Order: sequence, then structure tokens, then C-alpha cells
Amino acid sequence: MPETTPAKSVQITLPNGLKYEQPTGLFINNEFIQSQGGEIREVENPSTNEKIADISAGNEADVEYAVEAAEKAFYSEWSTQDPKLRAKYLYRLADLIEENFDLVSSIESADNGKTLALSQTDVKLAINCLRDGASYADKIDGRVINSGDTHINLTFHEPIGVCGQIIPWNFPIMMFIWKISPALAMGNTLVLKPASATPLNALFVASLAKKAGFPPGVLNVIPGSGSKVGSAIANHKRIRKVAFTGSTEIGRSTAVDASKSNLKKVTMELGGKCPHLVFDDVDIEKTVPNLVAGILENAGQVCSAGSRIYVQEGIYDKIVEAFRKYVEMNVKVGDPFDDSNFQGAITNKQQYNTILEYIKIGKDEGAKIYGGRKLGDKGYFIEPTIFYDVKQNMRIVKEEIFGPVVAIGKFKTLQEAVDLANDSEYGLAAAVETSSLSTALTVSRKLQSGTVWVNTYNDFDSRMPFGGVKQSGYGREMGKEVYEAYTNVKAIRIKL
Repeated sequence: MPETTPAKSVQITLPNGLKYEQPTGLFINNEFIQSQGGEIREVENPSTNEKIADISAGNEADVEYAVEAAEKAFYSEWSTQDPKLRAKYLYRLADLIEENFDLVSSIESADNGKTLALSQTDVKLAINCLRDGASYADKIDGRVINSGDTHINLTFHEPIGVCGQIIPWNFPIMMFIWKISPALAMGNTLVLKPASATPLNALFVASLAKKAGFPPGVLNVIPGSGSKVGSAIANHKRIRKVAFTGSTEIGRSTAVDASKSNLKKVTMELGGKCPHLVFDDVDIEKTVPNLVAGILENAGQVCSAGSRIYVQEGIYDKIVEAFRKYVEMNVKVGDPFDDSNFQGAITNKQQYNTILEYIKIGKDEGAKIYGGRKLGDKGYFIEPTIFYDVKQNMRIVKEEIFGPVVAIGKFKTLQEAVDLANDSEYGLAAAVETSSLSTALTVSRKLQSGTVWVNTYNDFDSRMPFGGVKQSGYGREMGKEVYEAYTNVKAIRIKL
């Protein structure tokens, strides 16, 4: 293993006054170290454009070191011990995050730009996911298969080995826990790359994992670029599985690299252009907050955002007007640490500019618009943007924008609603607003998406699986389905 240089922590004072020690190095083999290449990256507060900290950025050599540490940990007792012992570490980590709940939530808002209330929701879900992982650690069993009295047939679910994980910037703490909890519970060891823009909580929670007693090498966290760290993970021949959450474009290339290198097991949670269908039997007053939550929570930076709203023609004008008024009266945009704000900042400058470009495209395409202005003289804030009377062939209807921008169209019949909803290469999530159980179930079964919400939106539970179909990916996060993705099945047939 290479000689390493320790990386110091820095004291950070968050916008709400909380102070803490932020690790700045790569977390490998239970130590925070400087990158072997010496590269550092500035982490920015997207609400103020001020620097929060400089963080080490890894490279291919750092990934190699992390894989060596993870392999050593895997072939120790980590992968073969009683699963209840692994569960204890996950429970301890969940408890430590809960003890630091206000701090972890505040780090998330400063690093990502989302409102503190939304960060708190994310942290609560993350804690639940950790405890679910702990409770499932010994629940994934094999089978005894009856083939007569000449043989005994057994199956076992065994850990895969070293797993690589790549997470995005829109839900840093939640995606971190969604990835590590099932993988560790099943006995794997990890090399994880957080997004370059939002590495702070991944490193801070890694320090809590060390405090919880995780053995060296079990969890390794390497911030850095996708071209260096992400590519090294996807191409590494001793990493046996890669889990990726991010854009469809990068996910596609990651899957190709994973296959070419050593036929890694792969799960992908990718982009979305999710439909939100509104039938004319709804209570408009109850429905509009669901539409708003679907597209404006986290400033629309959600793969499952309800960015295409289709309304039955009998109430179309009423919904558009009610939506506009609700946003005007209730959706304040600004400082994520101000409790009165519903929408915070866009997480980084590149995405901010992409959203503004799509707003221009929508105007040029001839869609009617409400909102869509830049806000403030610092930070990346964009006013909620409502395009209405859209046509199905418009780019703002077809392409993922990943911002507080919604396109509203209309339909006549149930089948037309389904056809419009399914007219997309994406299939991550969808929603149905109706007072009819028959309509809800009929439409839900017809929609080509991994998740369907009825009379709610972005309503997650750690016991429910989440993932996409079509170009929104394959594999699932959360629920019992995720645990089987982190195991291999071994069949044993014994002749008597």
C-alpha cells in the first residue's frame, strides 16, 4: 500500500451558526488522507457563491489503494461473520446521525442549496434506510428445493465483494445512505464517489462510521471527478459491482465501461421526465399542492420530478390558474436557512445555466409562460417556471430539465392520458390525481414507470422499492428488492 499523507479537518461555521470539524481528505482504510495526485477542489455554497472548504480530489491511484483496502476488509471476517454483528454497525451509525441530526441537515443545506426543512426530511429517510439495512442483514435467506429423495438442493445468497458506488449532487446524504446501507448489510465492502459539488456530508458521515467502529477498509469515500474517480471505479477489474445514480447519458457510458472491464453486476437509477396526470374528478384545492411538491421541491432537481403535468380538459383552465396562484402565494424562493422559503438554490452554476437555457428554449418554442426569472444578485436562484398550453413535440416536454420548470398540457380521455404519459424514453416515476379508485388502479397499471404515486408525489418510504424502467435505468433502491442486488446466488446440489 502507498505512503499516505494525513489530511487535516477544518472548522466550518454554517449559515445558522452551527460549528463543526469538516474532514477534507479522502476516506480510505479508516483514515482521512490527501490525494496521491495532490489535487484539491473548492466546494461552494450555491446560495451565496462563497467558498465553504477545499476538499482533496482523488485519482486512479487513490481508487487502486481503496480497492486494496476494501478487498482486505472483505476477505477478513466482515463478509463471513454473523449478519447481526454487521447490523450493529449500521444501527450505531444511524444513532450517530440522529444524534447529529441538526448538524447533518445543516451541512446538507449549505452544500446543496436545498431548504433546511427538505434536508431534514432527507436525513430522516436516510436514518430509516440504515435501520432497515440493519434489520434486513440476516433476512435474505436461501432455499431448500425439493427434487425427490435422491438429492438435497440448497441455495445461498452470498456477498459480491468490493462494490463501487457513484452518487449525484441533488440528494447527497440520502443517496449516500441508499447506497451504503444494503451493500454493507449484505457483507460487501465499498468504494464510493460522492459528487464533486457536494462531498461534505459523505466525508462527515464517514467520520461517524469510523466512530461507530466500522473496520478499516469496509467503507471508503473518494471525492473527485467522474473522468478520474468515476471512470476508475467503472473500469476496475477487482470491483465486482457498480451502482450508479445520475444522468442517463453518463449512466450509459458507465454501464458500458463496467461490462467491458469485467462484466460487473450493475444497477442504474437514471434520469426522468415524469408525468403527473390530473383527472377531472379531483378536489382542486387538495391536488394543486401535490403538483407543486412534484416539481418545486428541491428546486425541481429530482430525477422523479413531476415535470410533465397533463390535465383533463374539463378542468384544465382551473388547474392552470390555481397552480399559478398557489405558487404566487405560497412558494417563496431564497435562503435555504429561512423557514419561510419553500425553494432554495440551484446546486451549481452549470445546472443553473442549463435551466435558464431551457427556459429560453420554451419561450422560443411558443409555449405560454409564467415566471422563469433569475432572482437575486448572488447565489443560483430561479423563479418557479410554468409553461402551459404546451405541445407534445416541444423540447421542454421531451427533455429532462432538472430544475423548477414544469410543462402543462391537456387530455380528453383516460387512454389519451396514458398515451401522453408513456410517450417518453424515460420511465422513473408517474402520478395520478383522481377520486376514483378504479381510475387510479387502471391508469397505474398502464403507466410505464417504476413508481406510481396516487394523490401524492415524491412520497418516499424506506420500505418501498424505487427505480426506473426504459432509459431511467434498472435495479431498485430501498425495499427488500435492493438487498438481492448486493448478493450472488449459489446453488449446491448434493447426491445422497
